[in-house]
Amino acid sequence: MIDDETPVLDNHLHLDPDNHRGIDAVRDFVRVDGTHMLVVNKPSWHLGVEADEGEDFRPVFERTLEIVADASAELPGRAWPVLGVHPGLISRLVDERGYAPEEAREIMQGGIDVAAEYVESGDALALKSGRPHYEVTDDVWAASNAVMRRAFERGADLDCAVQLHAEGGEDLTEVTEWAEAAGLPAHKVVKHYAGGRLEGPIPSVIGEKDELERAAERGEPFLMETDYIDDPDRPGAVLGPKTVPRRVAWLLENGYDDAIRNAHVETPKRVYGIDTESTLERA
Repeated sequence: MIDDETPVLDNHLHLDPDNHRGIDAVRDFVRVDGTHMLVVNKPSWHLGVEADEGEDFRPVFERTLEIVADASAELPGRAWPVLGVHPGLISRLVDERGYAPEEAREIMQGGIDVAAEYVESGDALALKSGRPHYEVTDDVWAASNAVMRRAFERGADLDCAVQLHAEGGEDLTEVTEWAEAAGLPAHKVVKHYAGGRLEGPIPSVIGEKDELERAAERGEPFLMETDYIDDPDRPGAVLGPKTVPRRVAWLLENGYDDAIRNAHVETPKRVYGIDTESTLERA
């Protein structure tokens, strides 16, 4: 049972106000005691934007800010936007649109720079970047790593976290070493869609019971997420918006009170500088 003073944060999900459930998904989250969420902009091409330069991402970011404001109005806590460039865009640019990897890198780095403007102004909380989780050519891999390094540089400039979409595994210490070399502390690098054990970045653990138990028992900082994609064409692709609150209730029933405080109060404060307790006002 989740009490009225327990924040429940979904660290990574998407909302589509124009093509699918949008605010209805937020209302589902609230009905099962969800309180806070970090809303990541959908991949640019999913919103009909085929970018040729950094400025082309701006409508994607602006639309995300609008849905985050609408979500906050529904939540007993609030929502924050996370803005950036999906690493899968490089394959779309190179394989489908004919750009060279170096040209794609420049477009995507430009998008990161525009996202950073929103963080600098206080309109966004964090940046999103990463690299493909599937096999690519050496040139595309190098370009992708360069985009991710740009995100680390901007994160260091702004003292903000960077959420990563990247390959699976339990050791990404090389990536956090790159971040630290750029001036961004390792604890401000978050691996989204992570398992319960991860060396290097802070794991944002997908809401599966076995992975959450691993994270809870490990006792290290972690976050919880659904990666809900709000896509009418892929309704069962990942987890639904009710999942994190239901997993919080399940963890509490099984005695993992400390882990819930870790994932929903302490780690969000450490990584993002947000206070999920003071921003919670349940009716």
